[in-house]
Amino acid sequence: MTPKKLKKIIRAARGEIPADLVLKGGRVVNVFTCEIVETDVALAEGTIVGLGAYEGREVFDCRRRFIVPGFIDGHLHVESTLLTPAHLAPVLLPLGTTTLISDPHEIANVLGLKGMAFMLQDSADLPLEYYWMAPSCVPATPLETAGAVLGKKDLLPLRRHPRILGLGEMMDFPGVIRQDPAVLKKLIAFQKGIIDGHAPLLTGKDLCAYRASGPRSDHECTRLSEAKEKLSLGLKIMIREGSLAKNLRELLPLVMTCNARNFLLVTDDRHPDDLVREGHINYLLRQAIGLGLNPVLAVQMATLNAAETFGLRHLGAVAPGYQADLAVLKTIAGMEVEAVFKRGTLVARDGEYIGPSITTDYREQRRPMAILNLSPERFEIPIRGNRAQVIELIPDQILSRHIQAEIQSRDGNLWLDPEEDLVLVACVERHQGSGNVGLGLVKGFGLQRGALASSVSHDSHHIVVIGRNPAEMFLAVKTVEALNGGLVVVSGREVTAQLPLPIAGLMSDQPLKTVIEQKDRLLKAAAATGCQAVNPFMALSFLALPVIPELRITDRGLVDVNRMEIIPLFAV
Repeated sequence: MTPKKLKKIIRAARGEIPADLVLKGGRVVNVFTCEIVETDVALAEGTIVGLGAYEGREVFDCRRRFIVPGFIDGHLHVESTLLTPAHLAPVLLPLGTTTLISDPHEIANVLGLKGMAFMLQDSADLPLEYYWMAPSCVPATPLETAGAVLGKKDLLPLRRHPRILGLGEMMDFPGVIRQDPAVLKKLIAFQKGIIDGHAPLLTGKDLCAYRASGPRSDHECTRLSEAKEKLSLGLKIMIREGSLAKNLRELLPLVMTCNARNFLLVTDDRHPDDLVREGHINYLLRQAIGLGLNPVLAVQMATLNAAETFGLRHLGAVAPGYQADLAVLKTIAGMEVEAVFKRGTLVARDGEYIGPSITTDYREQRRPMAILNLSPERFEIPIRGNRAQVIELIPDQILSRHIQAEIQSRDGNLWLDPEEDLVLVACVERHQGSGNVGLGLVKGFGLQRGALASSVSHDSHHIVVIGRNPAEMFLAVKTVEALNGGLVVVSGREVTAQLPLPIAGLMSDQPLKTVIEQKDRLLKAAAATGCQAVNPFMALSFLALPVIPELRITDRGLVDVNRMEIIPLFAV
């Protein structure tokens, strides 16, 4: 800021000169005093300069409206929206979100530092403010074939970037506990900064060891007792409500006036159709208030708490000296966003983005996949016993259960009873051309026919596919390959719907409207296969995440996450 601008801010704050803009007569939610006060809000040079009776060169009528700080999502994977940062910005701003803190480990697991550079470039100079965390776990574990490897030396230069705030979620909590040298080097490198945590179901002395190593937050709490223990050890609790993992109702009773400053509201992974149908942080706020949380505490969790957790001292409050990121609400309980200001400029009104135009060109971002020696026979499972290890989905969670099931054979291969909710799952390696195909069984999709395939499969993002027929699974995978990434439904040995994701196999190069149309067709086609999962492609994407208990599938086989080792498909 120049001395001239600072002088203008001071003079406008004192009332010596008119403010650039005054929001008149609104009910300001004060996140410091936990009060709602009717007053004017004066803005100059993109900064809030004062609260009280002010005159301005422009006036925005806020009578009978609520004025809150712009919402901040403290943990979101942009890639899970299927949109690029530039295409996501005009979607979130009308919902009141003005700042994101994102961990780009999805694209980093595919493209390494090139992926990180793309996200930084595509998110630069947008009306939505993007901050990033350096990916800590690329790859997430040694139990899968990596698309990239980022060690301490790769991460060190990222610390100097003004929009990289620290080390992203340390998912390798087993590596922390057993003092893996490579993991410890990363933690030490970011010891003086911010380190995000990720420790599902960790407890007792192991949790103490994890917390002592540096992580300051956790977004993986699924049980009230788990969140209470982590809170007692000084971890900030990110209450997550995403497209698949829904933890708000379970964890909210822990929030009280005396401890509310230690909680954030985050989405983690949210699909584009959910953003359109339900919303973003405004949806979480609406849900929390509906469950009985004090509205001012709820707003505080989605604004000031997030800003202070990540050291963003210029954000998170309606007060002098704070950046003029503001949302004007029709009602506070319903979180109906009427207008949004970013740095004092009106960027959204009545649900529509009206900010500066955003141009994109993604022609250079496509990358062919390396899939070798694939045939329908690779999806057949020779019988090696009469009981198999099975991944069982847990509704509204990314956790899975490790169960066993009796299996049947036909001609020496596994045969699936059409009446049983049990289907084949495969993970096809797509980065190194290894030819690896991990095979397993999954319960919970309700798939009766056809196949579903996706190049979004956390965190290494190989192609994961479920189905009953090897030929249909093969067709689904080959279609994803031909698209250079995407989501595909096959039925009757025909491709019935597809959503291309040519940017690293994770994101579309199209805007929201096109993606939503493709996603709608995809979900209808998935439903026609008998699939009963509410978010089938989100559930599919987490089957390959070997840091979330209990059982997962990677290109190298079944992974028992509790033991952190590959196990045979057939029970001994």
